[in-house]
Amino acid sequence: MTITSQLRDDHVRVVTMDAPPVNALTVQGWYDVAAALDEASADRDTHVVVLRAEGRGFNAGVDIKEMQHTTGFDALLGANRGCFAAFKAVYECAVPVVAAVHGFCVGGGVGLAGNADCVVASDDAYFGVPEVKQGALGAATHMARLVPQHMMRTLYFTSRTIQAADLVQFGSVLEVVPRDELDAAALRVATDIAAQDTRVIRAAKECLNGIDPVDVNKSYRFEQGFTMELNLMGVSDELRDRFVGKQSAGTAESGGKAST
Repeated sequence: MTITSQLRDDHVRVVTMDAPPVNALTVQGWYDVAAALDEASADRDTHVVVLRAEGRGFNAGVDIKEMQHTTGFDALLGANRGCFAAFKAVYECAVPVVAAVHGFCVGGGVGLAGNADCVVASDDAYFGVPEVKQGALGAATHMARLVPQHMMRTLYFTSRTIQAADLVQFGSVLEVVPRDELDAAALRVATDIAAQDTRVIRAAKECLNGIDPVDVNKSYRFEQGFTMELNLMGVSDELRDRFVGKQSAGTAESGGKAST
């Protein structure tokens, strides 16, 4: 698994997630994403970040197999803290973050995209929060930044997904393009931002976060508290074991949809 970060000559930093087969990140993977975004914040030559992924989809959330193959609560606590760190790093990145989403964007993927400043998607992209299937709660905070409240609740309670094209009407996805044009579309937006005076853009990012009506960090941590309750009750282990068993039997849902 690799998280790479490359600064282009035009001051656009491209951060790429590449964790085959489905970009379901390990605990270390989430911290690596956070580190890449923190590096971008500290680098004055970085004017904007494009967060993208290789492989079948943008992000499938937490690596549930890692969690189920670890005794005690270390992996659960690591995943909770790692996701929190990654989502926070995207939101608090000192420069705007453009998410380039393709394929599946579920669970933790929604946490990343929902906290980004701009989302561009391919025509095969879809978003979902299937946490309830794995006995967890999380990323409702971030899905609520992509869709209206009642839609978010319906998606959450049913574990349904929504196509990127349907998010354009809400203004949460800027545009939907063919898969092979996604990187170019994301870079077009990024270069427009990078061309502005970075001192002004950095001030604008801090300003807009300051007037945000929801504190996304506190909101997400509140969600995670319920995930811990469900784990202490034994519900989460039961449902995660069932999920891993289905994957082993070859009947798992595409994307390795995981809890956050």
